[in-house]
Amino acid sequence: MTEIKTHKNQMTNSHILVNAFDYFEPVSVDEALQLLVRYGGRAQVMAGGTHLITMLKMEREAPDAIISLGRIPALDTIQKNDQGELCIGAAATIHAIRYHPLVQTSYFALAEACASFGSTQIQIMGTLGGNICNGSPASDTVPALLLFDAQLLLKSPRGERRIKLADFLLGPGKTERKEDELLLEIILPPPPSGASSTFIKISRVAADLAKASIAAMIVRNGNTIAECRLALGSVAPTVIRMPRAEAFLKGKPFSDEVLEQAGQIVSEDIRPIDDFRSTAQYRRKVCRAITVDVLNRLWKMATSPQPSLSVSTDGAGAHKRSGTPHNIAAHSKQEVQLTINGEHHLLWVAPNELLINVLRERMHLTGTKYGCGLGECGACTVLINGKAALSCLILAASAEGKEIVTIEGLKGPANGLDPLQDIFIEESAYQCGYCTPGFILTAKSLLAENPHPKEEEVRDYVKGNRCRCTGYTSIVRAIMKYAESNS
Repeated sequence: MTEIKTHKNQMTNSHILVNAFDYFEPVSVDEALQLLVRYGGRAQVMAGGTHLITMLKMEREAPDAIISLGRIPALDTIQKNDQGELCIGAAATIHAIRYHPLVQTSYFALAEACASFGSTQIQIMGTLGGNICNGSPASDTVPALLLFDAQLLLKSPRGERRIKLADFLLGPGKTERKEDELLLEIILPPPPSGASSTFIKISRVAADLAKASIAAMIVRNGNTIAECRLALGSVAPTVIRMPRAEAFLKGKPFSDEVLEQAGQIVSEDIRPIDDFRSTAQYRRKVCRAITVDVLNRLWKMATSPQPSLSVSTDGAGAHKRSGTPHNIAAHSKQEVQLTINGEHHLLWVAPNELLINVLRERMHLTGTKYGCGLGECGACTVLINGKAALSCLILAASAEGKEIVTIEGLKGPANGLDPLQDIFIEESAYQCGYCTPGFILTAKSLLAENPHPKEEEVRDYVKGNRCRCTGYTSIVRAIMKYAESNS
């Protein structure tokens, strides 16, 4: 056990959280609700933290307290209830939902939406409940959830209530959640018999928010569209269904003309705006096109076996925790035990201290790089319980009880380089090298889940890691060569 001490005048990095707040790790829903009542709207709930920590860094949020849900059991389950409904815990990760067999089998549009969700690291860290409660009209998962008539289970000291997701969404960043409520569960009714569903997203680059997105479901009866549902994101103040287009399509024979008319209806009924990602005019045109595309895709899917997204994995690994729950007051510190590269360390940390600062400035593990500081470049990637995670979006106190591995923790034969590092050198999979530690650790996460990935799976997995000076060809080649050498 090593105790780390920091000189009081040591410089801190500019990526710190400026706002001071109390930090709590309740171990039950009731304890979390008591804290919400105590702070009366001045507290924020944190599950994955990918959105909240970013907002804190940008000083768009300044809560008096953060209530972490990481130690409350059974909030991340995915299972069917006695009524045949699929119940997804609010703290279930996007990654876990993406690959869950029940989701892939019956709610494929949701699996595809999760696959399009940010980077792999954000999928591993982020939760479905957080994505819903952000109230973003650009949410990737909400169009699919609206497609399946999702309901939400919320709890407050007054009791529990169910509310339709469509009624929960009020506007950009605004929802029906009361300040003393927690979202516990997302409930999906069984889809119609014979239904096929899919999801399409248009964005500037991979791992970006949508310019426009569409989730669609059809039931095919011969050459007739027996039932159809459409939900679109990034084209109105909230994610919205398209009742007029749905009614038009229902009972119609499938034809190019019918699809074009449906696309025109959609383009008329959305309410897009101009912003830095796109223009309203572009969104109207692209929504007309993707409506036709999604319906054509669905028509083919309705007569073919339901596709699946490869790699079956437990995406909740980064969330699993042991150790002692922490309650740390603002402007104070508490001793926590962090397991870093297989060694236990005792450190005094403040509530608003980030894991990346601890690793770089106090442990001197500078292989973990600062990049964007907002979770968009992947340079700060480390392994948390074997999964790729962004250390710039993790509170240090929340990392107790987890296994943290940095690039310095990789070892090969006789304490030399890890074989993947050797292959990166052989294949010239680097140039300046700044992004390389993040790429290697992300690749280790992939290969632990899927030892023999296809090239498209490698490219998808590393899409959140940015390289400014080399490109991805040699990097992908190195990862594929490593996988082949271990086949």
